[in-house]
Amino acid sequence: MSKRLLAALAGEAVWPPPVWLMRQAGRYLPEYRALRAEARDFIDLCTTPRLATAVTLQPVRRFGFDAAILFSDILILPWALGQDLRFAEGEGPLLAPLRDATGLAALDPGRVAAAVAPVLETVARVREAVGEAALIGFAGAPFTVACYMVEGRGGDFATARALAWRDPVLFGELIDLLTAATTTYLLAQAKAGAEALMLFDSWAGLLPAAQFAAYVTAPATRIAAALRAERPDVPLIGFPRLAGMALGTYAAATGVQGLGLDTAVDPLLATGAVPAPVALQGNLDPLALLVGGDALAAGIEAILEVMQGRPHIFNLGHGVLPQTPPEHVADLVQRVRAA
Repeated sequence: MSKRLLAALAGEAVWPPPVWLMRQAGRYLPEYRALRAEARDFIDLCTTPRLATAVTLQPVRRFGFDAAILFSDILILPWALGQDLRFAEGEGPLLAPLRDATGLAALDPGRVAAAVAPVLETVARVREAVGEAALIGFAGAPFTVACYMVEGRGGDFATARALAWRDPVLFGELIDLLTAATTTYLLAQAKAGAEALMLFDSWAGLLPAAQFAAYVTAPATRIAAALRAERPDVPLIGFPRLAGMALGTYAAATGVQGLGLDTAVDPLLATGAVPAPVALQGNLDPLALLVGGDALAAGIEAILEVMQGRPHIFNLGHGVLPQTPPEHVADLVQRVRAA
């Protein structure tokens, strides 16, 4: 029997829908906090296969999700390319900002394979242990990763966006490099055992239409085409967060098998904008999950009512918040399964 998530990504209207949550592994789980204490830092946690495998499997074993998603970070790729990266408590990721051609030239695609080898070992270990759940591998999309690389940290990414206007050639070269490296990285995850892949473009919605087409849709189209050519058996979920009215165009151009909906998207409008074979994933507000009770029940019911009859994967519109009670997550899974 096909795994439920993979059936949905193949265009089947599985009901009740498969369910997993973005950031389903993390600080809201006490078992995660215990394992996190064993690592020197966050990069060490992501690149120690024993720990990363355990963290990936924790939420599947606790809640019975239909998918495990590789525990890693979208910034592992720039780190693997040679950009300095550290995660500071209370500040998030901090990178050595890339602002010119010298910084771009310092990136070395030749070192990526060795750097991500522990991540691929984690993929293989999880695939062996995941059981009936599907294993999702992932990468950050080129634009979102470029934002962090240029800015050097999170925020509104004004410096990165200004660079795209001031020096479109340099910014385009960075996007091209990341598109090629991301494709290679995702294909390696598929070879290691990932059964589906996800492309996170968390800051896609910052861009005006022309830049969205150039820096979000076009790279995703190239990545998706390369994946289809080499691994047509491994579906791709795109997540162009805050894309708004561009969702339909993105889905049609890229040919992704699944499309993640952020919290702001009206699910009913999404069903009209996105071709029916594409599985829609999402899009419960993480704050409804945090609050729980009637708010959670109402949010789940509203999404399920709209999505019944089409390929759907129940998920959040963004990641699980660290202060979320695990009991609320268990309640969510139970309610979706009872649909």
